[in-house]
Amino acid sequence: MSLGDERDTSGGYGGTGQTRTRLPDTDTDPYGTPRRPPRSSRSLVTVVGVVVLLIAAIAFANRGDGDSSTTSGGADKPETAATAPSGKRPVQQEAGGIPSGFAHDQQGVESAAANYAVSLGSADMFNKAKRNAILRAIVAPSQVAGFEARLDKAYSAQFNKNIGLEEDGSAPTGFTFVSRTSPIGTKVTEYSADKATVDVWCSGLLGLAGEGSTTPVTNSWFTTTMQLQWVSGDWKIVTHSQKDGPAPVPGDDRASSADEMAKAIEEYGGFTYAR
Repeated sequence: MSLGDERDTSGGYGGTGQTRTRLPDTDTDPYGTPRRPPRSSRSLVTVVGVVVLLIAAIAFANRGDGDSSTTSGGADKPETAATAPSGKRPVQQEAGGIPSGFAHDQQGVESAAANYAVSLGSADMFNKAKRNAILRAIVAPSQVAGFEARLDKAYSAQFNKNIGLEEDGSAPTGFTFVSRTSPIGTKVTEYSADKATVDVWCSGLLGLAGEGSTTPVTNSWFTTTMQLQWVSGDWKIVTHSQKDGPAPVPGDDRASSADEMAKAIEEYGGFTYAR
């Protein structure tokens, strides 16, 4: 549409106040039977092309609904795949407040790793009794004693003091302790019927919320790597390690007040992660 074709509020075009009538391009009688223009072969080709594309898109969308045995063998599959929803129902049971009973497949082990990362990054890990309960729920029985010994050294009384806690891991009076991990995505790097290695990319919060806190709540980014094994009908951790990043460029968000942060931690619960 050209500038002169713009309708004004008076009903005309181009600000003239008058209505323009567009005459036919041919010299035929404008009041007679209009002549039908010949159909363009280009329009027909366009329609056919759109139909073909729609059929291909529908076939691609439905490709995952068939029997997986008809797809190419495991050797042809990529080693990693994007974390995406599958529509599978999340687990319906838990052990010690931690989701359990994950599916015996690749998506099940990814869900297990994501949920276990949340537990390992929780505030309960700073309390010995609660920490041991978590480890017994998510670690392979043969590895629990080793995990307990190593983490007892890591979560020492001095470490707790360094981050502003009491020696037993509790928060000082008037403060809210924040330790929360949120998985961003998962990646299976190795997988077999009973063993798997999964990377979990996470964002974490850690610190004390409260007026006068010397260790305010800060955000961090890290990747947790877990080796898991299928034990007694569920995935359990065999080894665990962590490294920094990948970390995005910090935004310019305004930092919340101590009261706002403490209120958010008390009011917003966590998630059960599933594919």
